[in-house]
Amino acid sequence: MDPFEKRSSVPLVYRIVFENLRNRRTRTLLSALAVGLGVAMMLSIVGLAEGMLDAQRQREQGIGADLMILPPGMSAIGMSSAPMSERIEEFVRSQPHVEIATGVTIQPIERINRLTGINFAEFNAMAGFIFVEGGPFEEPFDVILDEFYARQRDLHAGDTVEFLDRDWTVRGIVEPGKAARVVMQKTVLQELTGANGKITLVYAKLDDKANLEDVMQSLEEKMEGYQIYSVEEFISQFSVDNLPELQTFIQVLIGLAIGFGFLVIFLTMHTAVLERTREIGILKSLGASSRYILGIFVREALVLGLLGTVAGIGASYLTKYAIDVFIPTMTQAIVMAWWPKALAVTMVGALLGVLYPAFRAAKQDALESLSYE
Repeated sequence: MDPFEKRSSVPLVYRIVFENLRNRRTRTLLSALAVGLGVAMMLSIVGLAEGMLDAQRQREQGIGADLMILPPGMSAIGMSSAPMSERIEEFVRSQPHVEIATGVTIQPIERINRLTGINFAEFNAMAGFIFVEGGPFEEPFDVILDEFYARQRDLHAGDTVEFLDRDWTVRGIVEPGKAARVVMQKTVLQELTGANGKITLVYAKLDDKANLEDVMQSLEEKMEGYQIYSVEEFISQFSVDNLPELQTFIQVLIGLAIGFGFLVIFLTMHTAVLERTREIGILKSLGASSRYILGIFVREALVLGLLGTVAGIGASYLTKYAIDVFIPTMTQAIVMAWWPKALAVTMVGALLGVLYPAFRAAKQDALESLSYE
């Protein structure tokens, strides 16, 4: 056993580590914040994805349907066209145990928003809109907005808003959680988008949910190729795992976070080795082994990584607050399941960054270190 280790206890190593960090508070703080930047960026993007998907899940549940029918090949998440004939809606409505069946037409607009065309009487019988301002459609070019969308744009019943290069009257504002942020009459949206007689999907409500499996099996046999989902099964697809593009983006962010950690820890530890050359010489003259010196710097890097992770988690709460205040149509979730992943990513970056400075410190000659000015 190393003679220095015989005279020392494990806590002594950590006292040295924490004293070194404490005596360089500014550098420690800035290093932790810099590492935390990468962590916050990663957690915020994942939180935005989960938050938006969760909001969509809630809106789909709020419709009150029991099952949904999508055309062949359409993504559950990327619904953006109207490829189905309205005759499908009539066919579904004619099936046993189907109480209400209504088709909707979806048209994407700016950013992440989209227009949803509905038959108000049928859709309202299923979803049950709760108006906070105004009421149902009165004229062809009326729209109904949910509170989030209206609040973000400071719109009220009776105001005018532009969609599809024309003005629309805000006829009503409803509580959120019913399908879409912006709804209009289906026939009007179909005509404006060149999709007359076309719908994107069909919602169906049954007379008794106990008949769900039988109805789905019957529809699957009669509508070969079409996608038949229960609402619970459908919303389960709203997951980051089902978005390959987002997964790739997150992997890029993980790489950037590791890069941030590597550069910050490397620069911090490299500078620390230069500043503490005499200290290293003293430790070696007292019997500290190269392994012991190496352990000090590795522990310091890991503590910085831990502090950076905590800072990044805290920053993700700040980004959530900022989004809630300034962009209410977007939702950022706090995804605690990603905290251990963020810590692991940070520790990998910290270990990569500390390797060269730590080995350089461990290899220093005691006499040369003591004579260093």
